[in-house]
Amino acid sequence: MKAQLNKLFYSLLTVAGMSMTSVLAHAATAPSVSVPITMTVTASVDSDKRMPELVREDIAIKRGKESLPVTEWVAAKGDRAGLDLFLLIDDASDSRLALQYDDLRNFINNQPATTRIGVGYMRNGTVQIVQDLTSDHARSANALRLPFGSQGAYGNAYLSVIDLMKRWPDTRNRHEVLMVTDGVDNFRQKSFQRRGLYLSPDVDSAVTVAQKTGTVIYTIYAPGTAPSRRNYWQMTSGQMGIASLADRTGGESFFLGLHQPVSFKPYLDNLQKFLDNQYLVSFSATPGKRPGLHKINVSTEIAGVELFTHDAVWVPVVK
Repeated sequence: MKAQLNKLFYSLLTVAGMSMTSVLAHAATAPSVSVPITMTVTASVDSDKRMPELVREDIAIKRGKESLPVTEWVAAKGDRAGLDLFLLIDDASDSRLALQYDDLRNFINNQPATTRIGVGYMRNGTVQIVQDLTSDHARSANALRLPFGSQGAYGNAYLSVIDLMKRWPDTRNRHEVLMVTDGVDNFRQKSFQRRGLYLSPDVDSAVTVAQKTGTVIYTIYAPGTAPSRRNYWQMTSGQMGIASLADRTGGESFFLGLHQPVSFKPYLDNLQKFLDNQYLVSFSATPGKRPGLHKINVSTEIAGVELFTHDAVWVPVVK
């Protein structure tokens, strides 16, 4: 009787072990759930070079050491050319900024019909929208007004662009911003010493929102009104802040030292080259336990081509 019980026990143990092995083998071979991600990428070459044709096989995306499969690489043209572009002007800018308005109007009016343009003024940590996104470029160009020359109670361009991005209408179009500002954080910097470089913590906050919403930000440095323009450290810190914001969101920062440029046209010509050489890249990423930003690197081995994009993307969880 005891021998029969032992035999039955070992038989059950063997069956249980085989079942567990089968479960583990299935778990090991089951495909991991991934989510699709799409982001805007800008390709750039030296001014004397011709942009080569880029195809999906030329693009590599990595998250750490992990290679992510690229599922689509398509130029932002034709039925994928839709662009929503907001021009944001700092209301604390020197009134001489108006000397650049002809260049800005020409840039706006020369945009293709697939581009919608909005105009807003940054003040009190928010954006006063004077023209909603519209494909009527003349309306957008005519919406430009003189800056007030005052920052308001909460002068902070980073809080302003966050305000805009959080209430931006959800569309399939690319979301991009051109900010004209000195980048000085007049709101928080009052609490810190006036000498020495200072990077506003709101730069990181603005970058996070831009990466989460897929917004590309370009910046043009334009001096503000006194007293900030008389303080070297504040001006340099502001320029450093908007340069960091543009770089980490896939854009570019344009400036000529700490001075008002003679003309915005060279900057806007370069910006146009960026907009004309953009692509939409899609790839698959395995989500974590919680939604969050994942650091990535997008690159190509095509000689002479540099790619600009966010250095992190928002990866949601699978429901």
